[in-house]
Amino acid sequence: MRSRTAGMWWGTAIEAPDPGGLAKFYSELLGWPIGHEEPGTAILAAPQGPTYVVFQQATDYKAPVWPPVDGQQRPMMHLDFQVADLDSAVAEAVALGATVASVQPQENVRVLLDPAGHPFCLCLDKD
Repeated sequence: MRSRTAGMWWGTAIEAPDPGGLAKFYSELLGWPIGHEEPGTAILAAPQGPTYVVFQQATDYKAPVWPPVDGQQRPMMHLDFQVADLDSAVAEAVALGATVASVQPQENVRVLLDPAGHPFCLCLDKD
């Protein structure tokens, strides 16, 4: 977009039955602060720049199903995080409330489900 300039914020919004709780999960997982919270909305701010993730209250929330199943709620998007040690990153995420998905499509990637059921991936840095 031509109207954007350097330093303008950008991000994504994720629906959740408990936005504050999900923001707290990702805050602890990533070490990012919760920049704003009000009823029905919590905003996680990346300390490195103008990036944010908004967690918004969703009525009648249905968790996505991984892997996708015909006729059920599909994941519409997911977050990827590069990690240096896959096993320890998975253990940390599980300790915070994530669950390991039953289907793992790649050896160097672990699909997990956050406390609201959204899939996210931990990707091994092979360098």
